[in-house]
Amino acid sequence: MKIRVNGEEIPSQVVDFELNRLIQFYSEHGMPQERIREQIPMLKERAVSQAVGDKLLLMEAMRLDIPVSEDEVDERIARMKEDCGGEERFRKAMEKSATNIVHLRNQVRMGRKVDKLIEKITADIPEPTDEEAQAHYDAHRSEYRKSERVRAQHILVTPKSSSEEDRQEALAKIKGIRERVEAGADFASEAAAHSDCPSGRQAGGSLGWFSRGMMVKEFDDAVFSLPIGGLSNVVETQFGFHLIYKNDAEPEAIPEFYEIIDRIKDFLRHSARGDRLAAYVDELRSKAKVEIS
Repeated sequence: MKIRVNGEEIPSQVVDFELNRLIQFYSEHGMPQERIREQIPMLKERAVSQAVGDKLLLMEAMRLDIPVSEDEVDERIARMKEDCGGEERFRKAMEKSATNIVHLRNQVRMGRKVDKLIEKITADIPEPTDEEAQAHYDAHRSEYRKSERVRAQHILVTPKSSSEEDRQEALAKIKGIRERVEAGADFASEAAAHSDCPSGRQAGGSLGWFSRGMMVKEFDDAVFSLPIGGLSNVVETQFGFHLIYKNDAEPEAIPEFYEIIDRIKDFLRHSARGDRLAAYVDELRSKAKVEIS
C-alpha cells in the first residue's frame, strides 16, 4: 500500500506504528485479545486514516508556523534522555537509529508544533463527569468483561534438529527436569539453567499473566486445565517440549464500576478529543490531495 498526502509519501512503518498503538490502547482499556484480533481489518483502516490525519496536522502546523522555543526542544530531549536511562544509553540509541542531534531536534520541534496545534483544537473539551462514565459503563458493561487468565512459568527444551534421535534426547532432558522439580528442585532455577526460552534466563521461566488464545493450543489446553500450584506433564508443541507450573488464575468476570471509573473517563476523554480532531482533520482532508493505492 502506498499513501501520498499532497504529493508526500507516508512510510509504511508509520501505519504499522499507528496500528500497534491502537492495539495497545484497546488492550489497556479492557478489550479481550480475541476481540482485538477480530477487529484487525477495521483497526488497519483506522491506522491508515490516523497516519493520513497525522500528516495533515503536521502540514497544517508547519503552515501556521506555530512557534516552538529552543528551551521547549531542550526540555523534551532531556526527558528522552531520562526515559532512555541516561546520557550514555541515549547516545547509543541515537547511534543505533542512525539519527544525529540536528535531525532529532528538528523532529522534536515539528512534534511540538503538532502538539500545540492539537492542544488548541481540543482546549475547550470538558472533562467527563461521573454521570457520563456511569452511563457509558451501563451501556457497554459487557465490553469490560475480563477474560479468564492465568499466571505461569515454563521450561522449554527444543530438539537440536528434526531427527528422532534429537527429539528423544530433548524429551529425556525435560523428563529429567520434571523429576528434579517433583523432588523439590526450584522451578525458576531449573528454568534459568536449562530452558531454551528467553524467559528462562530473564525471569525464571515466568510468562506473566495471559488469557486463552495467547499461547499455542497444546500449551493453552495444558495450563488452563492445571490447578493453581500444579505441575504439568511434558507438553509438546511446535516449539519443542514444555514443562509448566501454574502460579495463579483469575476467572472471567465483569469489573465493578468503581474499579474502572478512571479507565472509563480516560476512554471518554480520548474519544472526545478524537471526535474533535477527526472533524478538524476531515476539513483539512477536504482541501488536500490524498492518494491511497
